[in-house]
Amino acid sequence: MAALKYLVIHCTATLEGRPVSSDEIRHWHTAPLSKGGRGWKQVGYTDMIHLDGKIERLVDNNEDITVDPWEVTNGVKGYNSMSRHIVYVGGLATDGKTPKDTRTAFQKKAMEQYVKDFHRRFPDVRIIGHNEIAAKACPSFDVQKWLKQLGINQ
Repeated sequence: MAALKYLVIHCTATLEGRPVSSDEIRHWHTAPLSKGGRGWKQVGYTDMIHLDGKIERLVDNNEDITVDPWEVTNGVKGYNSMSRHIVYVGGLATDGKTPKDTRTAFQKKAMEQYVKDFHRRFPDVRIIGHNEIAAKACPSFDVQKWLKQLGINQ
């Protein structure tokens, strides 16, 4: 068990407007390499924000400041035992290559509510984008700038 230190925001790195199901995420992450997956024991995210703003829980957790072994998701190597990971569907322009903030109005509203509630409950947990701790474009927007716009100073 480890203390929760980070909430990491991700994107699915899928085309703008393309729906993604939890079954797809599970396949991408947990299917064997031979079947097109990554072979992980667990998906990379606790919660997923769909295009319509619906938030789907992918991995149960007990909503406390401790990351129990059964709560660990595989969002960022080296950070998983001390992080929760959320993902929004999207993150790529229609060319399939260019990182783009593709969050719908519904996703933005849902993410804002999620993050504000999370920050209220865990004010000492740092909220970051995947790209702040890994050489990736994900989540395709500046999380720190967005947090300031929401009035969250950390």
